[in-house]
Amino acid sequence: MPTTNSSGLDAFNALADQSVHKALLDCCHSDAWANSLVAARPFASVDALLTSADSVLRDLPESEIDNAIAGHPRIGERTENASSSREQAAVSAAGADVLEQLRIKNAEYEDKFSHVYLVCASGRSATELLDILRRRLENDPETERRVLRIELAAINRIRLNRLIDSLSGDDA
Repeated sequence: MPTTNSSGLDAFNALADQSVHKALLDCCHSDAWANSLVAARPFASVDALLTSADSVLRDLPESEIDNAIAGHPRIGERTENASSSREQAAVSAAGADVLEQLRIKNAEYEDKFSHVYLVCASGRSATELLDILRRRLENDPETERRVLRIELAAINRIRLNRLIDSLSGDDA
């Protein structure tokens, strides 16, 4: 569905480079990703911003993907990051048994892949996230890195849309 928040996009395009860079780092903890999007402004539409964000992410070296991942907490852990807390809201309602299984499987995932389990958690229950985690543990490292980029792109899109909405006063 196309996004058409022109007042928020106008505000985004008008922000000073340093301000937009900081806002973008709140979306994705990669300096290279944020720098590329700052340099690509102005965007003609929110869809153009999202397409550019996806393209930049696709071309990032693995070291920058690692930086982006480092900005995300484990699924099921409390965090001070407002975006992560909002995205994992359904997890907080999970029972102790599900949270314990998430903790165990998160550790198993980190042992296997050397980074946190990254998944677009918005609108997903803890049980669903645990099921996805179990399936992803079956991936080989190369497959998991491809999946991880897809999940990171989805998270970035949600956060960019929220950023644009907040700049127009429509923060949801």
